[in-house]
Amino acid sequence: MKFGLLKERKTPPDRRVVFSPDELLSLHATYPEVELFVESSDIRVFTDEQYQSAGFSVVNDVSHCDVLFGVKEVPVTALIPNKKYFFFSHTIKKQPYNRKLLQAILENNIELYDHETIVDENHQRLIGFGRYAGIVGAYNGIRAFGIKYDLFMLAKAETLKSQEELITRLKRQILPNIKIVLTGHGKVGMGAKEMLDGMKIKQVSVVDFLAKTYSEPVYAQIDILDYNKRIDGTPSSKADFYTNPSAYTSDFGRFSKVAHLFMAGHFHGNGAPDILTREMLQAHDNKIQVVADISCDVAGPIACTLKASTIAEPFFGYLPGEHKEVAYTHPASIMVMSVDNLPCELPKDASEGFGKTFLQHVVPAFFSGDRDGILQRAKITEKGKLTPKFAYLQDYVDGK
Repeated sequence: MKFGLLKERKTPPDRRVVFSPDELLSLHATYPEVELFVESSDIRVFTDEQYQSAGFSVVNDVSHCDVLFGVKEVPVTALIPNKKYFFFSHTIKKQPYNRKLLQAILENNIELYDHETIVDENHQRLIGFGRYAGIVGAYNGIRAFGIKYDLFMLAKAETLKSQEELITRLKRQILPNIKIVLTGHGKVGMGAKEMLDGMKIKQVSVVDFLAKTYSEPVYAQIDILDYNKRIDGTPSSKADFYTNPSAYTSDFGRFSKVAHLFMAGHFHGNGAPDILTREMLQAHDNKIQVVADISCDVAGPIACTLKASTIAEPFFGYLPGEHKEVAYTHPASIMVMSVDNLPCELPKDASEGFGKTFLQHVVPAFFSGDRDGILQRAKITEKGKLTPKFAYLQDYVDGK
């Protein structure tokens, strides 16, 4: 079996990669029967020379490989027929901009495995970059606060080399006694928490966060039942929320009245109520002035997330009274960070973490006959057709 590591071709360039040289060495040591090839790239965070020094063949053509591994979407013109591909296709939610990509994958008899569809038997995702989105998003949130109030000017995350270096820069700054509210307890939320803890910002309970005044910066990490409540006022539970999300409404207003910085690291399911509403942001007692929407659902549960911002221009202003974008320097604006590809700013750490989990959860399936069903659950296309699990995409493929 021949594995090929793809060059990333999407614009803007993405420097991440599925396997670092060290990860490939681990793969080769465990499965020496696999032949490994690296497609030459001038943008990858690890250079061609680093892979060559580790003993791997760097080539300009990977069409002889059986399985090809990438991060972002492969352009239609670069697809190689009759191969197995792993990458984030951004098609499983019927994204209109990638319909032609899925059509081309079917036409070229490609087996597509989307990183997002690699799940365990309980349908929990096994790999991803969520933790690194949280890490960079939290850094950007603090950076935004420093810029808005002219307190400090942090370097852009993409100019630094590691999470450790990000934390070092953050710890040098002096924050006023602000309150930071963080949503989410998944990989994104916990990545952001790592940064707040790394800064030695004190974590407090929800009760204390809402009621007490502090002489130092503090944060509270809140869960879905902290910021949602049943409309009818009856007792709530997570199970009930997941089953009946339409029976709930946001209770985040009690946090917007006391928090100065909001870091959004939650997962927002279909049918769940909006979290931070226009009414909350327009309220005379709203205190939130910086929003780091790490989850970045445009026109979703965070009213001020009008668009996805970019690594080049990560911040914009939101004018609550008019519900529109303005310059973040506007005195009446709320500063928003909503970059949707945050892990790209920390490509080395993100790649190493991704490769480690990929080696642990996915690669063994190739040599065990897919004993645990990892590959079968993740497979979107096969023999020119959608697999039964993803048959719901047929109308999307047909353009209906």
